[in-house]
Amino acid sequence: MLVSLLTVIHAASILYRIRYLSLLDFMILPGLAYLLVNNYLPLIGISIAFKKIDFSVGIWKSKWIGLENFRFLFQSADAYIITRNTLLYNATFIVLGNLMGIIVGILLSEVFSRRLQKVYQTLILLPQLISMVIVAYIVFGFLSNEAGFINKTVLGGTSINFYNEKVYWPYILVFVHIWKGLGYSSIIYLSAIISIDRNLHDAAKIDGCGRMRIIGNITLPLLKPTIFTLVLLQIGRIFYSDFGLFYQVPMNSGALYTVTNTIDTYVYRALMQLNNLSMASAASAFQAIVGFVLVLSVNLIVRYKSKENALF
Repeated sequence: MLVSLLTVIHAASILYRIRYLSLLDFMILPGLAYLLVNNYLPLIGISIAFKKIDFSVGIWKSKWIGLENFRFLFQSADAYIITRNTLLYNATFIVLGNLMGIIVGILLSEVFSRRLQKVYQTLILLPQLISMVIVAYIVFGFLSNEAGFINKTVLGGTSINFYNEKVYWPYILVFVHIWKGLGYSSIIYLSAIISIDRNLHDAAKIDGCGRMRIIGNITLPLLKPTIFTLVLLQIGRIFYSDFGLFYQVPMNSGALYTVTNTIDTYVYRALMQLNNLSMASAASAFQAIVGFVLVLSVNLIVRYKSKENALF
């Protein structure tokens, strides 16, 4: 009798767990559907990169030309410039973006008033919520040759035509990118700092450590997993660029192409001028494949040096 009762209870427990897991699985379905539709189904279109698209016969019946689209992309006169700009800008963004995010995150963690901390977070995050089109016109308001704040107020009427002077734009683009993305990265680092056990800080204070020593010996070492994760994810997109930053902010000025032209803006211009869908797809495929390989390679290096900090 007792054995039968235990069997019934055990069976009921199993059914309950199956039902509970089924509910959890059901909650995952919308996310999986979104991932399938937006990330996996478009992979079918990668074949466009290896075809010469003829809209009269359709995509699937278009002529297969192998790597010709890739050859066209990288044998063009601008191949070196667009690759150099894309890599150097993104490398700078990764280094300075994370450095500034860590610094601001640490500064925010030192604000003891929760209300004041929320105010600072909101102010820093606000640029992230502004459209790049609006940012472009804010920058124009500062740099305009006729009525820009810098020319009229800072320089006292001395006119610099910023939209024809490429020497300034590497600094302008880096500044705009850091300013716009600082809120997002600093909040991520602030969350990681808040999760650190406060007992470690209290013990360090009892031992006579100042704030700088606590930051150097406790905060920064414990931020390593977060830093590695963010850097790895950013490396995966090192061949991509923010289209709005490099196209809209410089107002598509032809005089600035040597310092503002990246793979994404080059492909867009080529698509608009040549209507070459295949070449645009080849560039996107190249960006995705190289980014994937870079993430795997860097993760293997991190895994070899420090297994606990690896992404996977």
